[in-house]
Amino acid sequence: MPELSRESERGRTGPPFGLAEVTGPSMVPTLHHGDRLLLRYGAAVRSGDVVVLRHPFQQDLLVVKRAVERREGGWWVLGDNPYAGGDSTDYGVVPDELVLGRARLRYRPPRPGQRSPLALARWAFSAVRPLFADRSASRRLRAR
Repeated sequence: MPELSRESERGRTGPPFGLAEVTGPSMVPTLHHGDRLLLRYGAAVRSGDVVVLRHPFQQDLLVVKRAVERREGGWWVLGDNPYAGGDSTDYGVVPDELVLGRARLRYRPPRPGQRSPLALARWAFSAVRPLFADRSASRRLRAR
């Protein structure tokens, strides 16, 4: 589940971009606990996009999932980690008004104790990555 910064809590009436921090394993291997996301509020969602949404039953809880396909009444969302749960297989289709925004960029902060030059070079190479709609992952998730 992500945690939005105070500036981002304003949602669609505030700035078009916001920040979120990922907590939990539901999006591994795409996102890991502690990753930061740059969100675009109100962006058009396509199949395969990583989105931040309000949980349908606990609307004060925000979750990060992949929008797999458009269905009647909203989006079918799944986590990239099939063992984590907490997605549309548990709560069904997510209405459009609960989808807050689309994740555009992932920043992975350095791990504590990451001091060797090789470890720092690996981190620098992979710390910031754009998040694209992964069509192959979307097809794989739809087949479950």
